[in-house]
Amino acid sequence: PGVVKELLPNATFRVELENGHEIIAHTAGKLRKNRIRVLTGDKVQVEMTPYDLTKGRINYRFR
Repeated sequence: PGVVKELLPNATFRVELENGHEIIAHTAGKLRKNRIRVLTGDKVQVEMTPYDLTKGRINYRFR
């Protein structure tokens, strides 16, 4: 889990992870399809790519 720190252009976000690392994450297709809004301060679950540890995908927003 992480916290959204900043909104960036074209549905990307700067997310701070629990371990203190910051990554750039975009919203998953299911979140876009169901029009789930992600705002600054939201707690989100992030899926990271093994190829580039600074990028990831937001696949869940906690209530």
